[in-house]
Amino acid sequence: MTEIYYAEDDPDIAGVVKEYLERKNIKVSIFGTLAGLRQALTRRLPAMVLLDWNMPDGRGDGLCRWIRGNREELPIIFLTVRGDSADIVSGFESGADDYVVKPFVLEVLYSRVQALLRRCGDVSGQYLSCNRIAMDLNRMLVTCGTEEIGLSAMEYQVLLCLMRNKGRIVTREKLLEQVWDVNGNYVNDNTLSVTVKRLRDKLHQPSCLKTVRSVGYRMEETDGD
Repeated sequence: MTEIYYAEDDPDIAGVVKEYLERKNIKVSIFGTLAGLRQALTRRLPAMVLLDWNMPDGRGDGLCRWIRGNREELPIIFLTVRGDSADIVSGFESGADDYVVKPFVLEVLYSRVQALLRRCGDVSGQYLSCNRIAMDLNRMLVTCGTEEIGLSAMEYQVLLCLMRNKGRIVTREKLLEQVWDVNGNYVNDNTLSVTVKRLRDKLHQPSCLKTVRSVGYRMEETDGD
């Protein structure tokens, strides 16, 4: 199911939008603060963001610029009472793809959401994340929080396999089947152990990368990072 993150501090408006869009088979996750939305974006990427301008902890245009700097392909629609031409221009200059002024018609909002998704596609699969670790598959970029992490080809492959199977145990046998060195040579068990150790070191010993003794490894969200 397509998922949208919606930053809105008015529970009545948020509830109406959520109820309507979910009847259209679009899951909506509501965030009452910009900080909550930003934290969620570091963990998992939705298909789109609906963004109010005036929030209790700041202005939506600041978060919009942050998204463009960190998740540049993510579609963004401003959904706000600020309808002056200067505000609309500022919203687009901040990186928004569309701008809807309150009050709005739910059917029109849904049509604009659908049009933007058709144009941009669902970008959520481009990014994988677990706690503070994120992978941009298009750019082959790995970050830990705001830090860009340089990985070897083998380390990247191991992390990619684990992230794609987040929440599930990946056996050492499966990793050995899928991971090859840059010269196309099969990786042995000892090399895999060394690679995982180096990967952990580069990612600052993340608590979300678990060892399942005598079996393999598992990536899972934790409260430790």
